[in-house]
Amino acid sequence: MKTETKEVLLKDSVDVKTDDLPALNNRFEHQLLDDLLIWAFEQFGNELVLGTGFGPSGVVLIHKITQLNLPVKVFCLDTNLLFDETYSLWDKIEKRFNITIESVSPILTLEGQATLHEEEMWKSNPDRCCYLRKVLPLQKYLSNKKGWITGLRRSQSDMRKGIDKIEWDSSNKVFKLNPLADWSQGKIWDHIDEHNLPYNPLHDEGYPSIGCIPCTEPSKNQDERSGRWKNMEKTECGIHLPNLQNKK
Repeated sequence: MKTETKEVLLKDSVDVKTDDLPALNNRFEHQLLDDLLIWAFEQFGNELVLGTGFGPSGVVLIHKITQLNLPVKVFCLDTNLLFDETYSLWDKIEKRFNITIESVSPILTLEGQATLHEEEMWKSNPDRCCYLRKVLPLQKYLSNKKGWITGLRRSQSDMRKGIDKIEWDSSNKVFKLNPLADWSQGKIWDHIDEHNLPYNPLHDEGYPSIGCIPCTEPSKNQDERSGRWKNMEKTECGIHLPNLQNKK
């Protein structure tokens, strides 16, 4: 069945200020996902990007921006440690939606990181490993952007329960949009099922959240972030951490 799309015309960009955020969040809290995505593109145009690690939320967002005919660039932080199933899903999504997803990689190869720092840093110093392989590449990538769409949701963990739909990311100096903030896990999977969207088969094998191979395991815990950095206090890779800590 052919999907109907909406033609979105880019208006003259209006500068959004941090002082506007309370009113904007009040405005969009109970509006449709489409409304926020269209507004974001009208504001930021080609300086708006969507980041994904190919989790269920990211799949929903990619589907929506293509359904709305929004030419938003999609990128993935490729640590070179992702599962084969993740790379396979990446390929499937590109073919399904006829898009190219930009790979954003660290400066250091895994071999270079081991030589300059230590072997398997994710075991002894996972925060530093995430900083080198995710935080720094993201900062560089977003340095010339104005808006960053994420798949963060309040129901994913206690750490994320206070997020707003529109935030100022002081670390990356961009407006951060969390359009699915109020979506439940069930609503995400209902959308995937309804539209027959591809997803990572590791979810069917008990992986609630899927990141890098060394730091991801199956889990029976109901927390959607469980299975990441098992037996460690760490629950976030760091790219969202400053904002999340400010919300606590």
